[in-house]
Amino acid sequence: MKFKELPFEPCPVISDPHQQTYFSSFMFWVPRPFSEPKVIPVSDGDKIVMEITTPYQWKPTDLTVLCVHGLCGSHESSYLLRLTNLMEPSGIRVARFNMRGCGSGRGLAKQIYHSGRSEDVFDAAKALKKENPLSPIILIGFSLGGNIVLKMMGELGKMGGAFIDEVIAVSPPMDLLLTASRISAVAGGIYERYFYKRLRNDVHALHKRFKDLPRIQLPNSMRLWDFDALYTVPRSGFVNVEDYYTRCSAIHYLNDIEVPCKILLSGDDPIVSHESVDGLHLPSNIEVYKTKRGGHMGYLGDPRLPRGFYWLDSVLAEWILYHT
Repeated sequence: MKFKELPFEPCPVISDPHQQTYFSSFMFWVPRPFSEPKVIPVSDGDKIVMEITTPYQWKPTDLTVLCVHGLCGSHESSYLLRLTNLMEPSGIRVARFNMRGCGSGRGLAKQIYHSGRSEDVFDAAKALKKENPLSPIILIGFSLGGNIVLKMMGELGKMGGAFIDEVIAVSPPMDLLLTASRISAVAGGIYERYFYKRLRNDVHALHKRFKDLPRIQLPNSMRLWDFDALYTVPRSGFVNVEDYYTRCSAIHYLNDIEVPCKILLSGDDPIVSHESVDGLHLPSNIEVYKTKRGGHMGYLGDPRLPRGFYWLDSVLAEWILYHT
C-alpha cells in the first residue's frame, strides 16, 4: 500500500509523542458550542444521542459533518469541540455522535458500546439523511471512532454512497489485536490504566442506573484484554476476545469501502501502529496519509508555521472545505 506523507513539525516544547497525545486531549479548555440534542431510538430499545450545531446561515442542501469520538470520549471531547467551533463560521453543520451511554446519552442505553458497534453510527447517519436528504455528509471518526466508521463503510459497500459522501479516520486502531498488545506494553501501561479506570467507572454507573442488571464489582486494576474478556465479550455476544477483536477490526473491511476515504496515521503513535495497512492492496478511493510524528491524535504543531498550533484541525478543515 502506497501512502502519502504529510509534513508535520510538532510544537517545539511539546514534541514527545506522549506529550502530544496528552496535551492535545486533556490540557486545553475549549468553548462549548451551542447544540441541540437529537435522540435516536435503536432497535433493542436503547437510545443514542447526537449533539447538532447548526449555523444560522445553514441550508438543507449544505454540508453536514458527522463526528464519532474515541474510547471513553463523548460529544464534549476537545477534538470534537474544536472542529465544531472551526466549522460553524464556514456555515457547516456538525453532528457530534455519542456512543451508547456517553455524553448527553448517559443513562439512556442499557447496552454498552464497543469497538465494532457500527450499526449505531449508521442509525445516526440514516436519521440525518431522512431529515435533510439533500445535505451531503462527511463522516469523521477519531481513534476508536475511526475504526468504527471504516468498518461501517466497508459493511455498507456499494450502499454506503447513498448515506455518506466521504469518510475520514484519524488515528484509527484498525487492527484491534495489535492495538491491545501495544497499549499494554507502551509507557508502562499508563494509557491502559487510564482507559480501564474510566471504563470501570462507567460500568459501575451503568449497573447502578439499571437495577435489572446484575451487581458487579470490577477490580481496581485490570488489562483491557481481560476487561473485554470478562465484560465486553459476554455482554455483546462474542465468543471470546479473539473473536471480538477479529470481527470488529476495520482492517478486514477496508477493501469493501466504496466512497472516497482518507486515513491519517502518525509514525510515533504510542497506541496505534502506523504499519497496520502496510502491505495491503487497497482500492484507489482509499488514501492513507502518514506523518513521522504527532503522537496519538496529537498533532500540536509549530505555531509559527502556516497550519498553526492545531495542525490536525487545519488539515481536517482543508479536507472538509474542499467539498463546499
